[in-house]
Amino acid sequence: MLSWARAWRLPYGGLELSRVCFSRVPVAPSSSGHRGAEPRRSVPLSYTLLDGEAALPALVFLHGLFGCKTNFNSIAKALARQTGRRVLTVDARNHGDSPHSPDMSYEAMSQDLQDLLPQLGLVPCVLIGHSMGGKTAMLLALQRPELVERLIAVDISPVNTTSSSDFPAYMAAMKTIDIPEKVSRSSARKLADKQLSPLIQDMAVRQFLLTNLVEVDGRFVWRVNLDALAQHVDEILAFPPRQESYPGPTLFLLGGNSEFVPPSHHPEIRRLFPVAQIQTVPDAGHWIHADRPQDFMAAIRGFLA
Repeated sequence: MLSWARAWRLPYGGLELSRVCFSRVPVAPSSSGHRGAEPRRSVPLSYTLLDGEAALPALVFLHGLFGCKTNFNSIAKALARQTGRRVLTVDARNHGDSPHSPDMSYEAMSQDLQDLLPQLGLVPCVLIGHSMGGKTAMLLALQRPELVERLIAVDISPVNTTSSSDFPAYMAAMKTIDIPEKVSRSSARKLADKQLSPLIQDMAVRQFLLTNLVEVDGRFVWRVNLDALAQHVDEILAFPPRQESYPGPTLFLLGGNSEFVPPSHHPEIRRLFPVAQIQTVPDAGHWIHADRPQDFMAAIRGFLA
């Protein structure tokens, strides 16, 4: 059975010094006295920051479940050139090169950003979040509107998404993978893909999940913290109840072929984000930035204008 990897990259000042560490043991809740009543502890997120005009609000991209900051590499570079703005891409906790933590709540993910963004001098910013990252972005805007100049939620809403999500099935499938030691990367990916295929028929989804397969000391492990994600999956698919609204400019960018944000979600969108625009990208599924990257970037540029 595959183990899950633990890795982090510690930011130093405005630059990024890389130090990657791994553990083949799932991260368990700490017994050091951390209690739910105590303030949530942020973790030092791994990030990439592209330079740009400091007078303009930076673009900050937050990926979805099982994703990482490199999902937006090409788009971040293109938008930095096209807009002249600084562009930040971030690994959420338990994803990519950011630390593992037993806490996978949206409150914790929001706190991570509340600490990071001011440290980097990037507030207020344009917050762009896809799926899970979109929910984190929405919560941050609702909690700390002064940090968010404007908001873009990509194919997600502030409503429970359980009915349209296969993510719990993906987690269960990933936990069944068994790869022998000391096989090549290509062989490991082929084996994992073969073992996932009876449970996940969509090849594009399998290839996306396999971006989380990394080699550590001759063994292949999942880089995401599957234990924490599985324990919090219901919380990740839900959204924290809120009463306050976010008054700033907001765009909900939906995939025309996606069912993640049905019309029944629109009243809650309007309640929490009263000036929200809702725009649909034709011929795009849930991963709009991958399906229609040019249309995705055009929508962002149009919203910034």
